[in-house]
Amino acid sequence: MRQSQKLFRRAQLTIPAGVNSPVRAFRAVGGTPLFIRRGRGAQVWDADGRAYIDYVGSWGPLIVGHGHPDVIKAVQQAAERGLSFGAPTEQEIEIAEVLCRLVPSLDQVRLVSSGTEATMSAIRLARGFTGRDTIIKFEGCYHGHADALLVKAGSGALTFGQPSSAGVPAETAAHTLVLEYNNETALEHAFEQGGAGIAAVIVEPVAGNMNLVAPRPGFLERLRQLCTQHGAVLIFDEVMTGFRVALGGAQALYGIRADLVTLGKVIGGGLPVGAFGGRRDIMQAIAPLGAVYQAGTLSGNPVAVAAGLATLKLVQAPGFYDRLAASARILCEGLTRSAQAHGVPFSAASVGGMFGIYFRETPPVNFTEVMQCDKERFNHFFHAMLAEGIYLAPSAYEAGFVSSAHGAAEIERTIGAADKVFSSGTG
Repeated sequence: MRQSQKLFRRAQLTIPAGVNSPVRAFRAVGGTPLFIRRGRGAQVWDADGRAYIDYVGSWGPLIVGHGHPDVIKAVQQAAERGLSFGAPTEQEIEIAEVLCRLVPSLDQVRLVSSGTEATMSAIRLARGFTGRDTIIKFEGCYHGHADALLVKAGSGALTFGQPSSAGVPAETAAHTLVLEYNNETALEHAFEQGGAGIAAVIVEPVAGNMNLVAPRPGFLERLRQLCTQHGAVLIFDEVMTGFRVALGGAQALYGIRADLVTLGKVIGGGLPVGAFGGRRDIMQAIAPLGAVYQAGTLSGNPVAVAAGLATLKLVQAPGFYDRLAASARILCEGLTRSAQAHGVPFSAASVGGMFGIYFRETPPVNFTEVMQCDKERFNHFFHAMLAEGIYLAPSAYEAGFVSSAHGAAEIERTIGAADKVFSSGTG
């Protein structure tokens, strides 16, 4: 019996389903989850010592790869000074200044400890600022596990066929309006019917939690126009896309300014950090300046902030994002070419350092098309690639990630493994 199997059996005795986050359980693809012992560069090693090229990257934050020496050094130095203070530190100011300098629309920012905290706080702030209740989100987009946002959500909720969650009061969900992603007509109709009561629209500008779904040309622009016209707060959930698709995130990539932005993942460099920020007049409504309360004992944790600062310094190197995007693009083109050569219905797409693979002829543009992908074929492909030493997200509904540590050798090996799998008929 493999070590991962032994550890999984042991974990299930004290941890629900043996995992601390649902998608890790491998229930979407079947089998036993890998228990990871260490990571370096583009690779991870499981409890049996077997190496894998990693395209999960801790679900996005490890944009410079596992164990980058600059990040490790920064964490060690911060830990030596103290693990937590519950008081302001200079490093909190430094990371806030970096974020406000690099991310369009950030006049002020507040640090939290997770993406869920960031989106939950941004929603509360938008409601408090506007005095309205209704929130618009989009089908298949995941914004953390706060009650108001677990309505037709993506990520693990989609993976397990539970787009909503038990335990969410009906009266809470009633204030969340769910629309189809990339559907401008539905968006226009929603504002026509109830624009005066809409506090905010929250959107993944590039959806990554129902697999990768890019915005159609004009969709985000129309969203910006309607929010401005009706006085609603536009929230870009860039927990995943922030510093992933471009140095300034999706706002910089598409040239659109949101009113509030939520961040996470990359800004913590692998440690738990989140943030929300935006227009100064909106941020001034947060306590202790305003009436919207938000707090966190570990917000701005010095060790996590150190990891984030080190990572954000590395991604500002000239050409960093050009190389990252090229790696993702070459990977997608290679996988698609191989699948087509073997007659497998398959497509792939990338935006910056994010990518999606789909067992359908063309990349999907909304939740309905995502659900048309051949899930069982993906599951077979996943396990066959795992056997070849390639670690993809264990779900047909999650985006993948490349890091700066994924070089030509790793990309070529991955394409070669896929070609072997496609040729065998397994994929």
